[in-house]
Amino acid sequence: MTQNVQIGRTEVHSTPLGLGTNAVGGHNLFPNLNDNTGKEIVHTALTNGITLLDTAFAYGMGRSEELIGEVLKEFDRSKVIIATKAAHDPAKDGAFNNTPEFLARSVDEALQRLQTEYIDIFYIHFPDETTPKNEAVAALQKIKETGKIRAIGVSNFSLDQIKDANQDGYVDIVEDEYSLIHREAEQELLPYLKENQISFIPYFPLGSGLLTGKYERNITFPPEDLRSKKPDFQGERFNVILDKVNQLKQIAAEYNASVAEIVLAWYIKNPFIDVVIPGAKKVEQVINNVKALDVHLTDEDYHRIDKLFK
Repeated sequence: MTQNVQIGRTEVHSTPLGLGTNAVGGHNLFPNLNDNTGKEIVHTALTNGITLLDTAFAYGMGRSEELIGEVLKEFDRSKVIIATKAAHDPAKDGAFNNTPEFLARSVDEALQRLQTEYIDIFYIHFPDETTPKNEAVAALQKIKETGKIRAIGVSNFSLDQIKDANQDGYVDIVEDEYSLIHREAEQELLPYLKENQISFIPYFPLGSGLLTGKYERNITFPPEDLRSKKPDFQGERFNVILDKVNQLKQIAAEYNASVAEIVLAWYIKNPFIDVVIPGAKKVEQVINNVKALDVHLTDEDYHRIDKLFK
């Protein structure tokens, strides 16, 4: 198994593979979710070597946190890393709110839903338009000093907003979109985070399924399907990505692994990435993702994949 990683300069340590839980209780995000299946997904992750669970108030407006809280009672809390996020203010029709008062309330309410005394990583989920980011993070630092949270994160912030938030060196971790097919963060964001000892967690690491090898060229999506509007799933770009994924299949065969396992193993080996958090709608997906921890890419294959998706 792969060694645990340190989150920023904190005392929080996690497996390099976590679980994204937007499909656990995220009834507002996905149709036909089953709460019992969601709890089983979390349970399976924790019994198969995953320690970090990434959730948010926005996943079911607190429902994901509630389901995780129910499962958490069955485990040693000190061995589980809980990351959650807040920004959507119910009192403002879900508008983003980063004020110190809102963040303090959000932490307390998340603690209740999760049925725990502390949250390992607490993120500001999205930036609002008015709160100075250093003031928002300073408010979380005060909460951190009480022991209610152990690490401070920001998500979906621009690099300038991250720099503003980190004026006092309080930001421990950043979560943002990054994958083999979306590598813009490599230009400026990732070097800044590395230089400032801020951990990085990419979301959408499997590119909405594009990097799993499950799609064929002739697939079509109904108009109501979100993928029908995404550029990655359109025309020539879609075909180019599929060509590259087909080449990944050859590498996967050499390791007797799936394409998804190879992609996750690439992130785990990537020196700029600390934890990767693929989501799951089925228990089997969790079990398959965990196998990536036992795939150890050679330096040659790591660079081969890197070059393929440049």
